[in-house]
Amino acid sequence: MGQKINPLGFRLGTTQGHHSLWFAQPKNYLEGLQEDQKIRDCIKNSVQNNMKNSSALKGIGIARIEIQKRIDLIQVIIFMKVPKFLLESRPRGVEKLQTTLQKEFNCMNRKLNIAIKKITKPYGNPKILAEFIAEQLKDRVSFRKAMKKAIELTEQADTKGIKVQIAGRIDGKEIARVEWIRKGRVPLQTIRAKMDYCSYTVRTIYGVLGIKIWIFIDEE
Repeated sequence: MGQKINPLGFRLGTTQGHHSLWFAQPKNYLEGLQEDQKIRDCIKNSVQNNMKNSSALKGIGIARIEIQKRIDLIQVIIFMKVPKFLLESRPRGVEKLQTTLQKEFNCMNRKLNIAIKKITKPYGNPKILAEFIAEQLKDRVSFRKAMKKAIELTEQADTKGIKVQIAGRIDGKEIARVEWIRKGRVPLQTIRAKMDYCSYTVRTIYGVLGIKIWIFIDEE
C-alpha cells in the first residue's frame, strides 16, 4: 500500500504536516485551494525568470512554499536553497515579489507578508535533488552517473536512506524503461518513518523523463 500512494499524504497527521494552514466554509474551500496554487505558481515563475536573467543563479531551488491564512493576513514562507538573490537583488526581490502578488490577487482587505528561510541541508530535500538530476540530464550526463552523484550529495545531509527512480526514454532509447537505484533503508510502509518525496518532470531532447525521489529522514 505504501508503494501505491503518495508517501507524504500517507503520513499526514503523524510525521507529515500540511503546507497550507487556513480555515474556510465548505462553499469557499475551492476558491482558497485555487488561490494557494496560483500563489505557488506565481512565486515559482518569478524565481525562474530571475534565474534566466542571471547565469550565476543556476541551481537555485525552492524546496517548498508554506501558506498560512488569517482574516486580515496571508503569510507565505518560502524555503529555498539559496535565498540570497531575492534578498540582495536591486530592487529587492522580496518587495518586488510581494507587490506582484498583491496586484495579481487584489489583496485589498488582507495584508500579504513573504518570509524566506534558507535550508540548512539542501541536498537532504528531494525537490532540490530532482532539479540537480534534471540539470545533469539536460546536459547529456549519463543517468547512472547523475543518480550516483545525487546519492553522494545526500550523504552530506545525514539521511538514513534514499531511492532515486528515472522513467522514460532514457539516453534516447526507442523503448521507455524505468531505472532506479537505492542506498540505505527506504521503509515506505512504516507510517512512523519520516519520509520526504518528490515527483519531478524534465524535458530533454529525447522527450519527457519522470524523476521520483524518496528520502528516509528518521524514525519516530
